Amino acid sequence: MRRMTAGEIRTLAKGTLRGDEARVVQEVAPLESAGPSALSFIASARYRAYLHATRAGVVLVGPQWAAEVPEASTAVIVDDPHQALQVVLGRMFPSQRPPPGVHPTAEVAGSADVSPEASVGPYAVVGPGARIGASIIAAHVVVGADCEIGDGVTIYPHVTLYGGVIVGDRVVIHSGARIGKDGFGYVWKDGAHRKIPQVGGCVIEEDVEIGTNVTIDRGSIGDTRIGAGTKIDNLVHVGHNVQIGEHALLISQVGISGSTTIGEGAVLAGQSGIGGHLKIGAGARIGAQAGVIGDVPPGETYSGYPARPHRAALRSQASVFKLPQMMERLKRLERAVFGEADRKEPRND
Repeated sequence: MRRMTAGEIRTLAKGTLRGDEARVVQEVAPLESAGPSALSFIASARYRAYLHATRAGVVLVGPQWAAEVPEASTAVIVDDPHQALQVVLGRMFPSQRPPPGVHPTAEVAGSADVSPEASVGPYAVVGPGARIGASIIAAHVVVGADCEIGDGVTIYPHVTLYGGVIVGDRVVIHSGARIGKDGFGYVWKDGAHRKIPQVGGCVIEEDVEIGTNVTIDRGSIGDTRIGAGTKIDNLVHVGHNVQIGEHALLISQVGISGSTTIGEGAVLAGQSGIGGHLKIGAGARIGAQAGVIGDVPPGETYSGYPARPHRAALRSQASVFKLPQMMERLKRLERAVFGEADRKEPRND
């Protein structure tokens, strides 16, 4: 980590400073645990109680709470503390690129084209016809035959790219991801499930980030495509022929069935499930654990199961919570109208 002064942080964050611009920080910590040598930040009102008591050396803070930063701390006042933190951390924690070259234990097919600026780590495998730009291929990565990997890509250990996968520039793929595997396609014939050959491709456009243990199927016919700038959290499954637009967000444990289209900028919250052959409109929001069985219009927020407009889902859930009281009222009405003896349920034996 690089040590920084409050003045350097102010310059990077394009903010204003209140306090000692020579204050040096050499770590980053939450408000409640930060000490005098730490940088911290506040971007939500729920943490204001911690702000009043913090011992952080430097605090990134919005103008609405700047007056609440303790006098012992230096305040760097910015419009958006989250964005400022992203810029500052990038400078405080510069990325460490491995040196270019192919490790002696890596297996690279003779027909593969690997840039001299690429780094191919220990025990990695690069198949025939694969093309790799100025990128990082970490230990134990498998790059299948005829894959194409652009420049500035980082692929972490134990990722598998099946044959023919295309990966655009500046993509990040975290450990354990499996990209381009066969889609789940079968027909029932002669008393058994017969596999439909999955002969399509899988395209990951530029600036996508894919979390750990994500699985993305190749197309059965045609391509599965992940749009530029999309970010995929851990443990997500994307079925065959799914089309995801640019800058979408897929949170942990999302599942998307085959041939569904996810619009640009859509957000799918954790554990939501999307049925097959559906359309999720641009900018739509799908709530956590929602079960989507129909199309979702652009810009709408859906939640619940089956997923419906969020306000309708909340009303439905509120009604469920009222069921115990409603049942008790019904019992009292039955006793008042029919009497205790007549109210008893008939036996089925």
